[in-house]
Amino acid sequence: MQPDNRFPQIGVVAIGRNEGERLRACLESVVGQVGAVVYVDSGSTDESVAMARSLGAEVVRLDLTRPFTAARARNAGLATLRSIAPGIEYVQFVDGDCEIRDGWLATALAALHSDERLAVVCGRRRERRPEASIYNRLCDLEWDTPVGEAKACGGDALMRAAALTEVVGYNESLIAGEEPELCVRLRARDWKVRRLAAEMTWHDAAMTRFGQWWRRTVRAGHAFAEGAALHGAPPERHWTREARSNWLWGLLLPTAAIAFAWPTHGASLLLFAGYLLLGWRVARYCLRRGYTLRDALLYSLFTVVGKFPAVIGQLQFHTNHWRGRRTRLIEYKGAAACS
Repeated sequence: MQPDNRFPQIGVVAIGRNEGERLRACLESVVGQVGAVVYVDSGSTDESVAMARSLGAEVVRLDLTRPFTAARARNAGLATLRSIAPGIEYVQFVDGDCEIRDGWLATALAALHSDERLAVVCGRRRERRPEASIYNRLCDLEWDTPVGEAKACGGDALMRAAALTEVVGYNESLIAGEEPELCVRLRARDWKVRRLAAEMTWHDAAMTRFGQWWRRTVRAGHAFAEGAALHGAPPERHWTREARSNWLWGLLLPTAAIAFAWPTHGASLLLFAGYLLLGWRVARYCLRRGYTLRDALLYSLFTVVGKFPAVIGQLQFHTNHWRGRRTRLIEYKGAAACS
């Protein structure tokens, strides 16, 4: 591939493990267009490392004697990018199961040039095969977030290198939720985060089983609890609302309904009707945003059910925190490092 270096001021950091052809699509979508590409591998047993090198990416192989986190991988990639291309001004982070869409880099770069206090821009991440399973479809719906000024981004985003330096990069101790936590610290220093009305990446969740969705939601609950523990105090109140909601619907309400069933002659079981109200509120919100009835009902159902694995994740965080232990990485893909 003959490079055209249309964006020499941009460097790319991709992370992954055993992503196979997904990684090839990821790297081919950026190699030759940007100043440098770094791939951070977290212990692949397939041909990912050789493939990345053959495509022209600089490869970093993480020391797996230390606990892996996506945040650690991104910091390692950023450090390597700075060493091989010190003039890089912007960094596009991307997961190895994603592919950068045509036109995204130009659109994102123009946005950053338009506002010197803009640190992070992200766009619409799309699931490549939403029809393959309801879980893939849920991912695609989850990423359909409002455009404009935002509090946080996801794993795929174009960031200003100077802003990353100012906040010393990602928090490597986090097993999930590292991007929103980074954005909290950026916004505390008067940097901005913006979501653009533009297609950013294709993603391949490869999520076909309920167990995968459950583990992914446990991980989200863990992230809510840890984020609230770090930045839950005013004025940020990071993820406190989400954490309280999970406690209420995932633990307190069902416990109260069952515990008081005998003394109330079963009247307390009427509390379970609250889940119907919650589902109706979520579905109504989705319909107002233009979802089809089918998608609104699907999203509301799994939002309600998701309170239970989410509170399990929160309990894991608080239990391990009390014991002084670190929670091990919660993966929902058998082969992937993160998503």
